[in-house]
Amino acid sequence: MFPGAVAEREDANFVVVGAPLDVSTTFQPGTRFGPRRIRTFAETFDDYDSRTTQHFSELCVHDHGDVHAWDDAAEYLEFLEGTLTDVVWDDAVPLLLGGEHTVSLAGVRATAPDVFVCLDAHLDLREEYDGNPLSHACVTRHALEVADEAIVLGARTGSESEWQRAGREDVTVVPPESVGEWNFGDRLADREVYLSVDIDAVDPAYAPGTGTMEPFGLEPRELRDVVREVAPHAVGFDVVEVNDRDDGQAATLAAKVCREFVFSRAAVDDGGDSEDGDADDTSLDTDD
Repeated sequence: MFPGAVAEREDANFVVVGAPLDVSTTFQPGTRFGPRRIRTFAETFDDYDSRTTQHFSELCVHDHGDVHAWDDAAEYLEFLEGTLTDVVWDDAVPLLLGGEHTVSLAGVRATAPDVFVCLDAHLDLREEYDGNPLSHACVTRHALEVADEAIVLGARTGSESEWQRAGREDVTVVPPESVGEWNFGDRLADREVYLSVDIDAVDPAYAPGTGTMEPFGLEPRELRDVVREVAPHAVGFDVVEVNDRDDGQAATLAAKVCREFVFSRAAVDDGGDSEDGDADDTSLDTDD
């Protein structure tokens, strides 16, 4: 169980769902261990959040457990989408723990957002990778089959055809060196957003436990600040691509940003911090 996720299912405002899919992972597999490691390394965190003056255990978070994966990705995504759709129909926000990035497709399809916001080292705009159209390298392209727009923050690599696709008006790419000063302005106003965090968006010095590390990435605080800003608009969230090939750095960061999402989303629901308040707080660049 994700620490502090003590609510009963019928009372939940947020539902954690593990999705340990690991079928198209390249270079360093192991994302099947991601959900378990994220839960494990979340055990060190205090229940209380001083920024929002909330206790995580009081925010009606339920842990559904893992939707155990099998080799047929298309069938698995359909089943996972059904699980997440049930969460949405119950007026709760799904919190998906990957698993490879492909699982985000189930979250996007279940929530049907207007905007897909993704923190990722890679563009993931391929039509297929190694002959597989459901590869983790294709997730943003598939998300655009549902969402009207994709905003990819932290991207620093991709094929030539991906960069060409990224040049169209429905895709915005914010490179790592610009993320700290970039803001969404009114682009998310009155729009529903799905927020996806691929842990490889962060520089591998901070999160080496991922399949395809890419140097010159985001600082953890930059990741945190984006999550805080987007959370008030989000109808779904995931953190993906954590594996078991480090000493817990990637899983710890993934668990922390999941909690940051919940605190920020719940604060707005309760009439607490506004998104402007969050922006003011993060500009101080202080840790919780």
